[in-house]
Amino acid sequence: MDKLFLSGTFKNFIKPRLFVNDCTVFRLHYGVTALVLCACSILVSATQFYGDPITCIQSDDVPEKVLNTYCWVEGTFTLPRALGLEVGREVVYPGVDKRREGDQVVYHAYYQWVCFVLLFQSMLFYLPRLTWRCWEAGRLKNLLQELNCPIMAHCEKKKRCDHLVKYFRNNMRHHSSYCYKYLLCEVMNLANVIAQIYFVDYFLGGEFTTYGLRVLHFATNAQEQRIDPMVRVFPRLTKCTFHRYGPSGDVMKYDSLCLLPLNIVNEKIYIVLWFWFIILAVITAISLLYKIVLLSSKTVRYMTLHSMSRLSPKDQLRTIIRKTTYGDWFILFLLSKNMEVLNFKDFLQDLFKEFKSPLINNDNNETSSI
Repeated sequence: MDKLFLSGTFKNFIKPRLFVNDCTVFRLHYGVTALVLCACSILVSATQFYGDPITCIQSDDVPEKVLNTYCWVEGTFTLPRALGLEVGREVVYPGVDKRREGDQVVYHAYYQWVCFVLLFQSMLFYLPRLTWRCWEAGRLKNLLQELNCPIMAHCEKKKRCDHLVKYFRNNMRHHSSYCYKYLLCEVMNLANVIAQIYFVDYFLGGEFTTYGLRVLHFATNAQEQRIDPMVRVFPRLTKCTFHRYGPSGDVMKYDSLCLLPLNIVNEKIYIVLWFWFIILAVITAISLLYKIVLLSSKTVRYMTLHSMSRLSPKDQLRTIIRKTTYGDWFILFLLSKNMEVLNFKDFLQDLFKEFKSPLINNDNNETSSI
């Protein structure tokens, strides 16, 4: 067991990250949402496979275990026309009534797949992260050269800053593909969360897109005028029809009431997911709009760089922004999030001095400053 939890893969997953190569909104997708979905899948699995997810009222001589297994595998049903009837006088539970000819019937079998769907959703939320890691290929880690360490000998820090400045000067205006790949992963995040809203809506029979709004409406209405939407989507009491051969060989029909305690967990999970998906989609869209503004405005890039390095003189920052592209700025942004504050200030100061000096080409000939 120790080898399992201390293995390289699991250890790499739980250990603190020494550097970041993305933004906070990006981490909300793979670091928060994917983890929450995975935890919900484990919770539902524990209830489903190691508890009693369904309990049906035994009919005559039908074995209880057989009836429970059959109704769990084949699914149960409710009647939409019985959702608004008075409990205790007209029906025993919302949606549970005697089935009549021509009645609309809603079958419930999705609860068998909830744990697998949640795990699949978790993998989809982590996919853009895997894509970005593949494209990023450790470039930022190589650029840092341990400059994120606050304690370093001055001569060693100076040497590494010089290497970083030389790299940045020689590769200016060549970081566009790097930052555009990151932006593409951000677009993947937005597309994924929107697609997952409609995917869950399809999975729950068209009930998810308005689920949260109906729950809020239910909570604010008068008690005698409201119908619980969570009972509609995740009924806790349903009906199941079991057929078997009788002693004379005739087909016998048994109607059984089935209790679904698992849906108490499901309804809470999906109401939280509804609100979180909406919030996450809005935050991601705002983040993308902000990056579009950064892409088109050097003034905004200057203001952002100034907020990241308040110790640097403003004229140095203006010069750096004027001579760099958005791709170069993106590298500076990532460096600022990882480098120690004083190290980043020294790096910007050396970069400013480098911009003021002539650029040396590969033939050791001086060329004009950019």
